[in-house]
Amino acid sequence: MEGRIAAKAEQDGAVAAPRRAPSQQRSRERVERMLAAASALIAEQGSDAMRMGEVAERAGVSIGSLYQFFPDKRAIVWALAERRTAEGQACIAAALKDVGDAEGLRQAFSGLVDIYYGLFLAEPVMRDIWSGTQADKALRELELADSRANAEFLVAALKRLRPKADPAELEATALLVWQMGEAAMRLAISVDREEGDRLVAAYKRMALRELGDG
Repeated sequence: MEGRIAAKAEQDGAVAAPRRAPSQQRSRERVERMLAAASALIAEQGSDAMRMGEVAERAGVSIGSLYQFFPDKRAIVWALAERRTAEGQACIAAALKDVGDAEGLRQAFSGLVDIYYGLFLAEPVMRDIWSGTQADKALRELELADSRANAEFLVAALKRLRPKADPAELEATALLVWQMGEAAMRLAISVDREEGDRLVAAYKRMALRELGDG
């Protein structure tokens, strides 16, 4: 999934993709330090204010070494976004794979929404990345591809619960539920915590009513 999204975005000129993937353990460790440094800087000051020189200095690498893997800071943000997307998909797949009845779906879905909301609240990097999604074509494409992948996990669960349902309708419902979830999270973190909690609870009720229909 990650490779296909990155290739599509690079082809469209939407993002400056990483120059090369690290092949040796030493290089992988260096890239990890770079991304950890970038995450810390984004948490402190936001991605707009982050500078490549700051990332290199905090990671303890030369600026030339940083540019070997990341041509600019958009490539760093893209790499962080892809990583969080992959982690999220693994979590969703694990939570939904054994769902076999309506109550199981309710518990699994509600738990996933709570986890996702908690991550948005706890990780400034996630908030920074996704708050800028609508202004960046590559991140919009990544978000849509992520929603489609997550919808596939949900469709698989729904088919077990509603085997006679129209597959196309299930796919449309699942995709809409996930995409609305992204929007709900962005709205929830843009207001005070009390109102944000109410918005997330309302989203869960709406989504579960739709998923349980039929």
